[in-house]
Amino acid sequence: MEDPQGLQAIYHLHRADLRRFLVARTGDPSEADDILQELWLRLQGLFAEPVANPRAYLYRMAQNLVVDRLREHQRRMRRDRLWSDVSTERAEPGMEPVDHHSNAEGAMLQREEIAALTSAVANLPAGARRAFELHKLQGLSHAEVAVHLGITKSGVEKHMAVAMKYLRRALLD
Repeated sequence: MEDPQGLQAIYHLHRADLRRFLVARTGDPSEADDILQELWLRLQGLFAEPVANPRAYLYRMAQNLVVDRLREHQRRMRRDRLWSDVSTERAEPGMEPVDHHSNAEGAMLQREEIAALTSAVANLPAGARRAFELHKLQGLSHAEVAVHLGITKSGVEKHMAVAMKYLRRALLD
């Protein structure tokens, strides 16, 4: 059993080990030093009951401080992201809002891609085109496509493989 002064003595005894532990947890020596300092300050104000395993108690306190800092960092990032999203939606003096709409070039490229895909689907071999349209455009399963076309499920899979190979090649060109 230890009193708070005993915890401080254990802290001094294991300070180097605690620092290595914190560097391993945070990946940042300066962050580890900050947490170690915070741990020391908490020990100064501690009026705790006697502790059965003071070394384990110190390591648990250190780990809890690491988790607290991580949570604070995540809250700060979430708050900053929300602020950024809100502030870009409103036009504020000195700030240029972000336009989330696609520009004319993006719209033109998108139309060209759609036209290329439509043309590639239209030029598929007849069986592969029917299987592709039923499966990808109408959402039927391979088994349902097989029943609809009067072929086996394996036949549908072969048609789909041909269609995908053809479309991949057509869209890469």
